[in-house]
Amino acid sequence: QVQLIESGGTSVQAGDSLRLSCAASGGTFSRYAMAWFRQAPGKERTFVASIAWNGKRTTYTDSVKGRFTISRDNANNTLYLQMNSLTPEDAAVYYCAQERMPFGLGSRPMDFNSWGQGTQVTVGS
Repeated sequence: QVQLIESGGTSVQAGDSLRLSCAASGGTFSRYAMAWFRQAPGKERTFVASIAWNGKRTTYTDSVKGRFTISRDNANNTLYLQMNSLTPEDAAVYYCAQERMPFGLGSRPMDFNSWGQGTQVTVGS
């Protein structure tokens, strides 16, 4: 099973930009859709963005459209999330996830069966 390790989380100020990375190992990264979820304290884990196996389709939750960009590098087994114009509402632990079935494009937590350990993003006002 694939192992996923997120990085790039840190503390920033409102309006700043940040790029998260997720390195995959031990699986067939290029065949599966990938996604970012986030979980704020006391709240459920929610969908942020997903990207198809070949990078040609993406989906975003409404609150990040136009500000966040998900991308992937299949040659290097890495997933990215570029986050611009960050607000305090974006503060959360961010998780990357690999979809359960190959060649799909899900957005529900149940669609994904491999998860990283998370990386913390803090946004000051």
